[in-house]
Amino acid sequence: MKKIFVTIISVLALFPSCNNFLDKEPDDMLTLPMIFNDRQRVQEFLANNYGLVPDGFISYSRNFGCTFISDDAQIALGMAAANAYWKWPVNYNQGSINSTQRPQEDIWSQMYQRIRACYVTIENVHTIPDQNFTEADVEQVKMECKFLIAYYHHKLLELYGPVPLMKQSVPSDAPIESLLLARTPVDEMVEWIANEYTQCAAFFPPEVENPATDVGRPTKGICLALKARLYLYAASPLFNGNSDYKDLKNPDGTVLFNQTYDKNKWKLAVDATREFLDLAETGIYELYKEYNPDGTIDPFLSMQNLFLTQQGNKEIIFQRTKNEYNWYQGITNPRSSVGHSGYYGSTQNMADAFFMKNGLSPIEGYNDDGSPIINEASGYTESGFVEEPIFYENTQYDQSQTSQERKTPGYVVDPGTFNMYANREPRFYTSLWYNNEYIPITGEKTNFMYEQKDGGPTYDAPACCYLTKKMENPAADKKNNKVPYQTSILLRLAEFYLNYAEALNEWEPGNPDIIKYVNLVRERAGIPLYGTKAGEIAFQNDQESVRKLIRKERRVEFAIEGDVRFNDIRRWKIAVELFKTPIYGMNASGRNNEDFYRRTVYMQRTFNTREYFFPIYQTYLDNNPNLVQNYGW
Repeated sequence: MKKIFVTIISVLALFPSCNNFLDKEPDDMLTLPMIFNDRQRVQEFLANNYGLVPDGFISYSRNFGCTFISDDAQIALGMAAANAYWKWPVNYNQGSINSTQRPQEDIWSQMYQRIRACYVTIENVHTIPDQNFTEADVEQVKMECKFLIAYYHHKLLELYGPVPLMKQSVPSDAPIESLLLARTPVDEMVEWIANEYTQCAAFFPPEVENPATDVGRPTKGICLALKARLYLYAASPLFNGNSDYKDLKNPDGTVLFNQTYDKNKWKLAVDATREFLDLAETGIYELYKEYNPDGTIDPFLSMQNLFLTQQGNKEIIFQRTKNEYNWYQGITNPRSSVGHSGYYGSTQNMADAFFMKNGLSPIEGYNDDGSPIINEASGYTESGFVEEPIFYENTQYDQSQTSQERKTPGYVVDPGTFNMYANREPRFYTSLWYNNEYIPITGEKTNFMYEQKDGGPTYDAPACCYLTKKMENPAADKKNNKVPYQTSILLRLAEFYLNYAEALNEWEPGNPDIIKYVNLVRERAGIPLYGTKAGEIAFQNDQESVRKLIRKERRVEFAIEGDVRFNDIRRWKIAVELFKTPIYGMNASGRNNEDFYRRTVYMQRTFNTREYFFPIYQTYLDNNPNLVQNYGW
């Protein structure tokens, strides 16, 4: 890019509401002295630097497209024409992206602007004695900017691969040659970002001083968790010995991807994750759980309310409190309950992945003709309908069609429900809306059939006949504009239990901690653990078998949640093979049970090796001769 600049105009601060530190707006047309000689304006400028921290409700779905580029979610292809916001994920899935297109959120440009703004802050912030802005305040501001610089580089690395690393500020009057940065090799980027996180972890306290006002600011735990995730990704096949990118070089011949697999990178991931877990296990973080009167875990309410509870929720590591939760409620609820939307759809592929109540996988893969390979031992079937209500023990969750005064705890599945949805694990019911499911807020049932109240042919319907329920608030009443506030979770503890299991399995297969941490996640989910005792599920303890069960657990635990699945299928380099299987749904053209409840191809996704990373926008390449395009674009 020819010029890197910082925009000092009024931009909404994108963090907490009320009088929270991170919910201020800078004034228009301010000079640097006007900003940095005023305590309040310094705080506002710092808040603006946080503006590209992703919003888990909208950034990864619409603005970046990550959720819908994975096999978890699907929207109607016609949405690309109906709403420009959805062009990027729809076009990506159809293979029609090129380097003249950008995501709805111009991630590359805007993150570099924020990085530049952070350096401007570091260079200009100073004490203001008459406003009680002390050396300690200055150091706090500088370290928060240091954290954000590392974090924005980290997000760019995940999406674009190696990018130009800005290790220091470039003056606005610097010669243009000093602005024409080349891309930095992966290993150098990882080492630099990790070192920045280490320094930040040493500075920030384990917890924010005032949770009421400082939520969203970095802590020791956030820094250690991000460093652990960084090392995990760096050890994965996409970044570790990736021969597909052997010819991706800077103009001076610098190779950007290491070509030799290094097993020791898994050891770095193990150690970094262990360092974070050691902190977590002092009591700072723990899995969110709700309990029944008898003291047993309620897996339904635990998984539902995990995303609705902010105060006292120790599973949350990093959160964004200013977010688009209201918008999200409007597109995940059935159209008849919100009045205008209801299209944030999931896939049959995602529905297939959830375990059964007995903890077994219902489907073990797909035949060449696309038919599912059913695990007969699981009890799963794709024919017939439930004849009697299905109750679950150990839960207060209630889907019965009764008043609040006459609740039926444990009533989960109605008679008349397609047997495909019967006896599934709790996470299935708290993650997806399926057809003919009771809607508590309206007292009606979903109907995704053709020309019915929640179905097509309108684009405001789930393309594959499943809506997303995860992170949705069952008390949200969009028709009457009553939507309870909820936070957006960016990092939570369960990820790092499974991250640790994965890294340890690659470094030291057979270590008992691998299954221990997988089982901690399954225990909260309310399904049988892996093991050899009565009631547990026997498993093969070889590396490949354990690798598969960890990946299955990640798929389900983080279903339709941010960019986790999107990053996983890329970093494991399985997306090309994965998308040889079409995206399935129920038959959205069906008008009756016989026609509707048929596994139907919605689309054949296009995913080639080049799609593992976003293309760099052509204009940025044209402006910088030292910048090379990603492979295949």
